[in-house]
Amino acid sequence: MKQIDLMIFDLDGTLVNSGGDIVASVNYTLKSLGIPVMGTEVIIGFVGDGVQKLIERSLCRDSRDQFDKAMEIFTAYYAEHMLDTTTFYPGVPEILQHFHDKNKVIITNKRYRFTRAIAEALDIKKYFDDIIGVDTTPYKKPDSRLLSPLLERFGAQRERTVVIGDGINDILLAKNTGALSCAFLNGLGRRDLLLDQKPDFVCENISELKSLFC
Repeated sequence: MKQIDLMIFDLDGTLVNSGGDIVASVNYTLKSLGIPVMGTEVIIGFVGDGVQKLIERSLCRDSRDQFDKAMEIFTAYYAEHMLDTTTFYPGVPEILQHFHDKNKVIITNKRYRFTRAIAEALDIKKYFDDIIGVDTTPYKKPDSRLLSPLLERFGAQRERTVVIGDGINDILLAKNTGALSCAFLNGLGRRDLLLDQKPDFVCENISELKSLFC
């Protein structure tokens, strides 16, 4: 097992299975604007780079002029429905408790207020030293300037820091910073694209972290 001092977790697709609520909110937005709704897999493929990119990708080329309205509709609807079906992936509360003595931070390209609301509602905020959303700093994943200050703050070495996530941006964040990467293969991200990035570790179930790190 690899000795670890600092653990960085993604949120959507890693700690929580939030795809259903994201898809429902996007399709509500499209329907409200008179735009045909999209399939679940298509919308899930748009997730990972923040809500602005999500909405931009979801609008057809002829509807890009409705971006501001779409953002307004999505934000209001998602605020009311982000916990309709969102729940933990199997083993998440147990793994957070298992590593209770490790410094842990959520870094996500989701907005901070939504991230915090989900973490509080599901009672996992207590496990984390900090939560960093896409609007918390000027930088977003995979920019190394997100992670480097945390290494200094917690006195963690790069080789004893791991980024755990289901997206390419999580793997690239680790690589860009010189930290270890661990791909969660059963999240929202495509496993083939994750494996193409050659992460240092992979897990099918989040509970496998117990056998990978100490």
